[in-house]
Amino acid sequence: MEILAVERIEEYQDQLARLLCDCVDDGASIGFIAPLMESEANNYWKNVANGLPDQSKILFLARENDQIVGTAQLSLCQKDNGRHRAEVEKLMVHTEARGKGAGRALMLALESKAANLDRSLLVLDTRKGDAASSLYESIGYVLAGEIPAFALNSEGGLDSTVYYYKQIA
Repeated sequence: MEILAVERIEEYQDQLARLLCDCVDDGASIGFIAPLMESEANNYWKNVANGLPDQSKILFLARENDQIVGTAQLSLCQKDNGRHRAEVEKLMVHTEARGKGAGRALMLALESKAANLDRSLLVLDTRKGDAASSLYESIGYVLAGEIPAFALNSEGGLDSTVYYYKQIA
């Protein structure tokens, strides 16, 4: 497993789009409704690429055999009163790579980078009941609360979201 912090993502565009489609079509609640069109996935990654040069967002890739098997993003708060915190966004692991440690490796790499950037508080949210919650809790994230009926799901219903935080050294 290779973890990269990537500033230029154009060379990975096709793999990233396929990963996003795979995760959304498998039910991931990461801001999209299934089925996800590859053109929409490509547009998403182009927007992410636009945020990378100013260092407000850092993209982490997990690769295995030259294929991207997962991603996570660290979004650095740019407010004067929030320069100590960052948000974990869009942890994704390809359905064929789940259960092999990619998600944990991405989170630990992200936390290490955040600490090196003097970020001492990480926050994230996920759909209530998602498998990712057990990962987050196993690496020390604390449940902060829940908001009901937060996000529309692919079946047309509304799902609750839960918020987690972790204080890091």
